[in-house]
Parts: sequence; structure tokens; C-alpha cells
Amino acid sequence: MLTLVPERVDRILLLGAHCDDIAIGAGGALLELCRAHPGVAVSAIVLTGGGSLREEEERSALTAFCPGARLEMSVLDLPDGRLPVRWERAKLVLEELRAHVDPDVIFAPAPGDTHPDHQVLAELVPTVFRDHLTLGYELLTWDGDLGRANVFLPLAEPVLREKITKLHEHYGSQRDRSWFDAEAFGGIARARGVQCRARYAEAFHVTKLMLSVAPLTGVDPGD
Repeated sequence: MLTLVPERVDRILLLGAHCDDIAIGAGGALLELCRAHPGVAVSAIVLTGGGSLREEEERSALTAFCPGARLEMSVLDLPDGRLPVRWERAKLVLEELRAHVDPDVIFAPAPGDTHPDHQVLAELVPTVFRDHLTLGYELLTWDGDLGRANVFLPLAEPVLREKITKLHEHYGSQRDRSWFDAEAFGGIARARGVQCRARYAEAFHVTKLMLSVAPLTGVDPGD
């Protein structure tokens, strides 16, 4: 199993269909990255929940999950559960974002996620951000569509505990959901840890990754 360390992380882009998606799927990674790269620029776009309690929760949560980062966040008011019929608006949002944001890494829903809202966003991201590393985060749903992950970030136990604590602290409106509890979050992290020889881990899905052992020269490999 090959371990890769990013050469630089100056700007992170976070994309979510719903408030809490990003923190549930990549909260541990955000805590680790923001602490390892003080002052990193983080841009976050959430497509639903704008103008509601969910937006208030999301702003509070992502601030906590991005310690020391320069965070910019927008929570839009597209209708929850209706993103497939608002595909054009979602596409336009991403295109406008791409015009002024050039991230080193993107966190977005995983390809293959069967929730319709997650699926739309996962399909749109590579059509707009074609040359960027995109880590597809996992969300446990009733559909049972976690799939086979191919990228893992081991999490120390204190980091996992911190993630779970922050989720419960900031997303009070979700505490009565059957999937929103410490056992669910910890269970997934333990299972993914087994798969990368760690105690706990977050897992991500990557569909395309380019490796380089030396600076690119600009020579066409077909010549």
C-alpha cells in the first residue's frame, strides 16, 4: 500500500449537497489538514439549507472543523431532495465557482453514492473541475452504498472522538436521526481502519489520479 503526502495544500474546496454532509464525510480530514497547514484557504459550497436553521448549524460546524483556516462559505437554498431537477442551477454554481477558485484538493460526494442529491453533485464536479484531485467522501445512508474505497486517511482515536463530539455539538437538528449517532460514525471509521492497517480511518473514492516522479516538462508523450 503506497503512502502519498501532498506537495502542497494552499486551498481546499468543500462541496456538499446538504448541511452536515461535508463534516460527516470528511470531518477528520479537515481537522488534520487545517492543523497541518495553518492559514489554509478553505472554500465551502452547500447547495441546500440556505436561510434555515441548517445553515446556522453548518456555518458553526465548518468553522469548528477548519481550525485556523481562512474559511469562505456559501449555503444555497436549492430544494432538498430535488437537485436532480435543478441540475442546471447546480452546474452554474460550480462553473461560477471554478472561475475564481483553483483548489489543490476537493472534497465532494463519492461517485456511486445513490442518494439522488449526492449523485448529482458527484457527477457534476468532474465536468467542471477536470484537472483537480477530488476525494469523494462517504455518507452512510439507508441505501447501503458505501462501496469499495481506494484512499484512506488514518485517524488517531482523539481525532475521531473530536469529530464525533463536534458533529453532535453543532448539528442538533439531526440528533434524532437513526443514522446520526456515535456508534454509526465510529463503526464506519473502525471498519475503514481495518482496511488500511489503522485503528480508525476516513475513506475516500478517487476515480482519476496522476502521479509524477519529477517536474513535468510539457513534452507531449505521444511525440
